[in-house]
Amino acid sequence: MKIISYNVNGIRAAIKKGFLEWLVSANPDVICLQEIKATADQLDLSLFEEAGYPYHYWFSAEKKGYSGVAILSKVEPKNVVYGTGIEYMDKEGRNLRADFDGVSVMSLYLPSGTNIDRLAHKLQYMADFQTYISELKKATPNLVICGDYNICHEAIDIHDPVRNAKVSGFLPVEREWIGNFIDSGFIDSFRFFNKEPHHYSWWTYRANARNNNKGWRIDYNMVAVPLQDKLKRAVILPEAKHSDHCPIVVELEN
Repeated sequence: MKIISYNVNGIRAAIKKGFLEWLVSANPDVICLQEIKATADQLDLSLFEEAGYPYHYWFSAEKKGYSGVAILSKVEPKNVVYGTGIEYMDKEGRNLRADFDGVSVMSLYLPSGTNIDRLAHKLQYMADFQTYISELKKATPNLVICGDYNICHEAIDIHDPVRNAKVSGFLPVEREWIGNFIDSGFIDSFRFFNKEPHHYSWWTYRANARNNNKGWRIDYNMVAVPLQDKLKRAVILPEAKHSDHCPIVVELEN
């Protein structure tokens, strides 16, 4: 089972940059999208079906042109869950889950903490999300939580850890949270296979950052520990350029 996570920074903009052609070539079984910035009625859904994804689920924010997640699949899920049931979270369209035989796949878009108010919102979201997942795992242990966590875990995950130490996305409280989240029963699938530096999934549009590979690794395919023996491969695809993020892949044995 090949799963891709991709913050597309606007699905309509990504399509104009060749996203659908890339999707056909990449050929995942399931792809989790974040920051779609659109509602289903603003899209030509037949395009995704023609690309090989007859099953597609969209969970948009109430605010137009903001946030939103989606899951596209080649096979029909047994069950699809929109949101967490926590109202303030679900208004922003940040969680969508599809349950398949033997594995449940979630598309997650954690808030960014761009200012004091948004940082407080992000920290609240992180705490409530941890509580939600800890409860969910009791009934749904084989979770793969794919998405933009908006946090770099370790110094190896960011191009300049010293100067970014007081920037949201690499604050001690955020790094501690994601470390605790992993310790609660998840595997950072990319780091399971690759311990090397200079692998990133997001680059600012400023200062030619992507060409200079001055990036952040803030996108993760977190795989629940019960699935560890199923892990086959995990890679980052920086050559895909439809967004300021790039896709990340995890493959599980059937």
